[in-house]
Amino acid sequence: MKTRAAMPKPVPGPGPLATNRSLEMLGRIDERLRWLATWTIHNANHLRESRDGLKVGGHQASCASMTTILTALYFHALKPQDRVAVKPHASPVFHAAQYLMGRQTREQMEAFRAFGGAQSYPSRTKDKDDVDFSTGSVGLGVAITAFASLMQDYLKAHGMLDPAREGRFVATLGDAELDEGNIYECLIEAYKHDIRNVWWIVDYNRQSLDATTADRMFDRFDDIFETAGWRVVTLKWGKAQMRAFARPGGAALKAWIEACSNAEYAALTYQGGAAWRMRLTTDIGREPGAPALLESFSDEDLHQLMIGLGGHCLETLTEAFDAAQDDTPTLFIAYTVKGFGLPLQGHKDNHAGLMTATQVEALRQAMGVPQGQEWEPLAGLSTEAAQEVRAFIDAAPFAQPGERQFKAEPVPVPPRGAFPSPEGGEQSTQQAFGKILLELAKSPGPLADRIVTTSPDVTVSTNLGGFVNQRGLFRRRETADVFRDAKIPSPQKWAGGGAGQHVELGIAEHNLFLNLAAFGLSAPLFGERLLPIGTVYDPFISRGLDALNYACYQDARFMLVATPAGLTLGPEGGAHQSIYTPLIGIGQPGLTYFEPAFVDEMAEVMRWSFEHMQADGGGSVYLRLTTRQIAQPERRDEAWRDDALKGGYWLIDPAAGAEMAIAFCGAVAPEVLQAAEALAEDIPGLGVLNVVSPGRLHRDWIAARRGRWRGEGRRESHAEALLSRLAPGAGLVTVIDGAPATLSWLGAVRGQRVSPLGLDGFGQVGDLPDLYRHYRLDVDAIVEACADLYA
Repeated sequence: MKTRAAMPKPVPGPGPLATNRSLEMLGRIDERLRWLATWTIHNANHLRESRDGLKVGGHQASCASMTTILTALYFHALKPQDRVAVKPHASPVFHAAQYLMGRQTREQMEAFRAFGGAQSYPSRTKDKDDVDFSTGSVGLGVAITAFASLMQDYLKAHGMLDPAREGRFVATLGDAELDEGNIYECLIEAYKHDIRNVWWIVDYNRQSLDATTADRMFDRFDDIFETAGWRVVTLKWGKAQMRAFARPGGAALKAWIEACSNAEYAALTYQGGAAWRMRLTTDIGREPGAPALLESFSDEDLHQLMIGLGGHCLETLTEAFDAAQDDTPTLFIAYTVKGFGLPLQGHKDNHAGLMTATQVEALRQAMGVPQGQEWEPLAGLSTEAAQEVRAFIDAAPFAQPGERQFKAEPVPVPPRGAFPSPEGGEQSTQQAFGKILLELAKSPGPLADRIVTTSPDVTVSTNLGGFVNQRGLFRRRETADVFRDAKIPSPQKWAGGGAGQHVELGIAEHNLFLNLAAFGLSAPLFGERLLPIGTVYDPFISRGLDALNYACYQDARFMLVATPAGLTLGPEGGAHQSIYTPLIGIGQPGLTYFEPAFVDEMAEVMRWSFEHMQADGGGSVYLRLTTRQIAQPERRDEAWRDDALKGGYWLIDPAAGAEMAIAFCGAVAPEVLQAAEALAEDIPGLGVLNVVSPGRLHRDWIAARRGRWRGEGRRESHAEALLSRLAPGAGLVTVIDGAPATLSWLGAVRGQRVSPLGLDGFGQVGDLPDLYRHYRLDVDAIVEACADLYA
């Protein structure tokens, strides 16, 4: 195991250290967590009925390397207000810790990885115990802690944070997670915003899914993190090892370990004491003092010495945690053994390996767990010892009773008549979005005070400039607008401070979605509702799609505003034109997708969105907007509004039993209306359906059908009601500046014939007339599609 390049920076003076008695209690808890995690996985794979014959899995080795770290955290270092993102593969250890604290049930443990049971990876929305951050997509649970810290600073700066709820954000991670790019994107952004109160604790077991990890890269992590302002604390040695190193021959033993490769160390760990002795005798047996040092240990004791690294030493861990009590972000690198204490420890294939029934039985006996009491939290301890451990658990700071998940008071949203709706003959939906936010920013109401905007270096080009001018940039420290101070003309005010309401980010979209996820969890984590709005170029949603999915999975609430839709930024070329983002909007759970064509629709959708973001059973919203200015319709009445929020309305009413209709979405409204006018005489009664939200329309249709299948009664979906005005065999031409599948499903609602028009190839530079003609989104293409179906 190579020596890491840099020594840790000095840390503040130590806090209250763990006593020998408390270390003994923590040791018993550590063993109990290792047993319960192992047994939980064994039960799921070998004892519980398997109806499909599939392997359940559960990562026994990854759990075993983490038990000591989580013991030191949950039963010593953490305070009730601290928030933790647990390493995904250590989920059974987390559930076991909750079980010992009385916050998890045996039924959930027995149903690990079964329907309704404890989840494979900690989940805010699916688990029944106290999960702070969902993890699973590796690296994202780590990075969100930095943005959650930024969110806490934001609440504090705005006078919204109850001091009793202020805490530290902790992530435990496997060393292989440090291969994830989002870690470093986050690290850069965290440095810019001077984040505080964050611990990242690396389970450095030097084994990934496929094999042992390379030695070389880890020598550089000290430099990377220290350059970004972090303190790096390396926990390589356990106290028993340190004592051995201080004896004659100990220096040779330490030097040998330092020079040993990760792969060799893992192999010897798997082979055990005799293999250690043979190898060490060969390599350092002639060094002064080494033979006597080795002979002083039995094979088993020598094995325990060699695997007793810092990440498995409670004294080492608790000392390090107690010594880092300031707010400096800290990376702890805890050397561990993957599979520690299990028969598969060190084996390169142990990531998904499962212990046999014989091996689990041997472990049960070794740990003194009576047969039939495998699920008992403190089985095998004497009554007195069990009482002592129980008292210690109950006295742990993190185990103290208290609320950790909160409900926030709703932020009032102005009613329809009072909500801004920009007027003008020709406007774009992106322009209207900016105007609405500006009007809200100028208003004294509570809604604007709770809005926080964020963007990955496209603030001005996505029309957030007006809001920022009114409300300012958020910075932990005051920053001047140098250009304004120098009297250089600019329409943008770029001063920052604690009162600002815009979090400007670098160009990494992963950071945008993780920041939205963190700010979108302000209500359950702190009891204070923020309404985050993030803007991005529509084609670049894909660059942060994993983080977007992660944010929705844990029910973070935010508004995502993406522009420009489809080909409407033609001169920028194909790299800036979006194709399948509407399908993301339809398919992403927890996200409701709208693509309004007109400005009054845009205002209605935004008003609804602010309510939906706060509602029980609500969620996040994705608005796909355009920079294309189009003529606004003259409304005869207000009847369209409710239908628009349900997903769509008839912009031009069809005749009863009409044989033809055009259904469209968003920016192609001018072409659709021109085509309808050209066809008015040839196809009498032609209707035009404006689909404001393909997502709402589709989900409502599926939900209605699912309800019928479940015997919940027959309910007509909004799509069915809209299309019932057409003849059963009518033709539908669907048009969208995006993937044609976004609307082509409408034909399945009532079995009507469909001719879908849309974008299914990479764009190129050009103006809209050329591009729409080339990709068959122009008036002629719509007319031809209608004529073909009608004929």
